[in-house]
This record gives sequence, C-alpha cells and structure tokens, in this order.
Amino acid sequence: MTTSATSIVVSRSLSARGRDWRGLAFQALLLFSLLLALSVLAVLITDVFTRGWPILQERGADFLTSPLSTRPAAAGIGQGIMGTVLIAIFTALFAFPIGVMTAVYLEEYAVDNRLTRLITVNIRNLAGVPSVVYGLLGLAVFVPLMAGLMGGTGRNVVTASITLSVLVLPIVIITASEALRAVPQTLREGGYGVGASRWDVTRRLVLPAAGPGILTGTVLSLSRALGETAPLVVIGASATFFSTGNQSFLESLFGSFTALPMIVFGWSTRPQDEFRALTAAAIVALLVVTLFANAVAILLRNKYERTW
Repeated sequence: MTTSATSIVVSRSLSARGRDWRGLAFQALLLFSLLLALSVLAVLITDVFTRGWPILQERGADFLTSPLSTRPAAAGIGQGIMGTVLIAIFTALFAFPIGVMTAVYLEEYAVDNRLTRLITVNIRNLAGVPSVVYGLLGLAVFVPLMAGLMGGTGRNVVTASITLSVLVLPIVIITASEALRAVPQTLREGGYGVGASRWDVTRRLVLPAAGPGILTGTVLSLSRALGETAPLVVIGASATFFSTGNQSFLESLFGSFTALPMIVFGWSTRPQDEFRALTAAAIVALLVVTLFANAVAILLRNKYERTW
C-alpha cells in the first residue's frame, strides 16, 4: 500500500507541468520568516549597542572591574564576571563528565530494550523543561543540602553550578550521544577484528573520533548555562548590591554571589535612567562572553572535525 501510494505521488510529480507554485509559496514563506527573525534580532542588538556603547567607551576597563554599587557612576560588573567564570568552571566540572559517561554507556554498552529507550526518551524530554523548573529543584533540594553540609544559607556559587549542571546535563548527553552515533560502525568492527576489548575500542577509537562533536556540544550547552537567569533568581543570587570584603577563595564559593545575568536583571528593574544604560552595557558584555564561547566551539569543530 505504501509503495503504491509513493509511486502515485512520484508519477504525478513527474507528469506535472509548469511551476510548483505551492512549493514556491512555501519557500517564500520560509524566507520571509527568516528575514523577519533576523530583522527583530538586528533591531534588538542595535538598540542594546546604542545604549551601552557610550558607557563602555567612557568608563572602559573601570566598568568591567568595578564592584556592584547603588551609585550608577561607580557601579560595575567585576563581581558578575567573576561569578560567571566560577559558575562556568564548576558547571563544566559537574555536568560534562557525567553527561559524557552517560552517553557512552547508552550508546556503547547498554542493550537496546524498553528500559533503555524509556531512559533516552525521558532525557530528551528533560532537555525541553523550562529553566525555572530547575531553579525550583535547586531551591528545594540543593540549597537545603548545601546549607546542611557547609552552613549558611546554602545560596552560593556551588549550589548555582549544581543547578545549572542539572539544567544542561540532558543537552550534554544528547549531543554526546549524537557524536558517538555518528562514528562509523566499521571503525568499531575493525577494533574488534584485531582482538581489542570493548573498553579499548571505546577509549582508543570511538571517543577520539567523536571528540570534536562532544566538545562542540558541551561548549554550546555551557554557553546556554551562562545566559540563564531564572534558576539564579530562584536560588537567591544577588541582583543589586553586596559587599565581598576581603574574602578567601572558599568564602567566595560558599558566600553571597552574583553573575552577569543577575546583574542585567537587577539593573533593569531600577527606575533610574543611568541604570538602564548600565543594563545595556552589561548585556553587551554578556553577549561578548556568549559569542566567545560559541566561537571557541566553532573553531574546535573546524579544527578537529572528521569526514567519514
């Protein structure tokens, strides 16, 4: 039945005369949607740069290194940059090893049965859960756990990193699985043919071949984590002003913290026009950080990508 229906469609397409106006109309609609999305994005970016560039041009490095302040003339994003860097490092340390090992198990070791397919479907579903849900998870589980282990309120860089790790973990697993699945089966069969064990084939052949795809996916997922605001708002990151004093490294990890998305959120809620200009400048800095991470991912992919 399917074969006959397919042959009928093909024969009608081959025998049709004139232009495919419906196809052309659909292509034009897709092009219009693309141009509309790019136009909106261009307007937003232009508006942000127009508002934020005078601040960056006037204050320069002082804006990037100054701490938060209630005075617009003295406020900067130095603490936000430090918090974002720390969160990025710990998110990578928490999420990437677990995500890659999970993907390796699902693709190279797990048997294809109902349980494995159920786990895979649930991982893909978790990748589409709104980020605020993960923030609620962090507030209900990780904040009390960290408060019990380390004391204090539990609202710190480590808690934020664990929450964001859970947020990006499904994406890391999916991208790593796709990269492992793209490795030709003949490469594995060649390893087994010379007497190598499954571990040797996975470690010496499959993982190096899938490495560029895994690395690209993980860097892109990390860039998404750096721009998330909702989980940080829920778990209680500082948005406006706090004093760090002469904190040690451990105190900065388990004490009050902030990040660039939180600074953008906090300044955007303040009524002063000066803080609106500072908000635009902070958005520019966050865009630069995100674009830098994406550029690193593209360079790594182009350098190590293999064509099979």
